[in-house]
Amino acid sequence: MDYVKTFSLFAATAFCEILGCYLPWLWLRQGRTAWLVVPAAASLALFAWLLTLHPQAAGRVYAAYGGVYIGVALAWLWAVDGIRPTGWDVLGAGVALAGMGIILFAPRPA
Repeated sequence: MDYVKTFSLFAATAFCEILGCYLPWLWLRQGRTAWLVVPAAASLALFAWLLTLHPQAAGRVYAAYGGVYIGVALAWLWAVDGIRPTGWDVLGAGVALAGMGIILFAPRPA
């Protein structure tokens, strides 16, 4: 699987997980309709399915996914919550993404 396809799949996975958690948050913390749990559940089901599309071992996929999740969560912070990430946030996400790259793309014995 090439790098762009892998990263795009991780980003879509992270978006679905964040959306699936954000919608109930809107209901419970901001008094929005309880019906938000319906699309939230669908989003979380899509999240779980997307994780199965990676060809790597499940544990390695979950470990590498964490790095991309951090980056997408900070993008969400800026785009949805309207809070611009700090330089420290960006540095932390960069370190996490570097770790993700090491975990996922390191050469493996055949």
